[in-house]
Amino acid sequence: MESEFETFDQIHCGDATEVLAKLPSNVADGIVTSPPYFRQRDYREASQLGSERTPDEYIQRLVRVFQACRRVLKPTGSAWIVLGDKYQKGELLGMPWRVALAMKEDGWILRSDVIWKKPNAMPSSVKTRPTTEHEYIFFFSHSRDYYYNADAIREPHVTFSDESRMRGGRRHLFKRSSTPEKGKNGGNSNLHDARWDQAFHPKGRNKRTIWSIPLSKFRDAHFAVFPETLVETCVLAGTPEHGVVMDPFVGSGTTALVAQRLGRHYIGIDCVSDYCDMARSRLSETQV
Repeated sequence: MESEFETFDQIHCGDATEVLAKLPSNVADGIVTSPPYFRQRDYREASQLGSERTPDEYIQRLVRVFQACRRVLKPTGSAWIVLGDKYQKGELLGMPWRVALAMKEDGWILRSDVIWKKPNAMPSSVKTRPTTEHEYIFFFSHSRDYYYNADAIREPHVTFSDESRMRGGRRHLFKRSSTPEKGKNGGNSNLHDARWDQAFHPKGRNKRTIWSIPLSKFRDAHFAVFPETLVETCVLAGTPEHGVVMDPFVGSGTTALVAQRLGRHYIGIDCVSDYCDMARSRLSETQV
């Protein structure tokens, strides 16, 4: 059994389920990961996930990996999982939601689904359906009592700003019986004396479920990598300072890199040795 010192801040190369079985229980605060998608890329590794013959086989294997993750995760831990879909014979398979529902059946608690909108998504010549420019992010918790820091990821308020689409805009402030009190917020004691602005959190509004984040590139990778901004949002919301972030499909190491930059420890796992080397190189170049 590895010690915690050897477990943390390491990129472990090997099959995720086998590596996870060697790790201590209840040590990770959160998971942030994007598993290989079904039948999207050949990593030329015998133990790779995503090359299964059928969608059901892929889903079952992915659920088994997250079963192994749950033992390593603290009871207050959570998981942010990014998944894309797949067309097969002209039909959308619905893979993200099929995985999410299978994980619910396995005991995970689904807290939220998020749409990751990619403003720089690859163009498509398809003429029989809309071009896809989004993927799903699913937020699961291990138990009903879990860590979540809403303040760490708040967004700027829109109401009463130049972006507001509310009829009347700022003119509602300081006017008794204005729209807020008579409309959908009627009877809300926080909106007394026309001071609707008092109901707004000083750090911003609660994070919404559509995140517009462009794809990222890394010079040593020939493919788009996990955007650091996306990972940062998940790490800040789901793990405390000095906590432990785990990625069982760490790839080029973006999750570990962001965790390190934000003062967290990391546990990275990947079965492709070239990716493990790439991740270690990136981490050593940025280590403070």
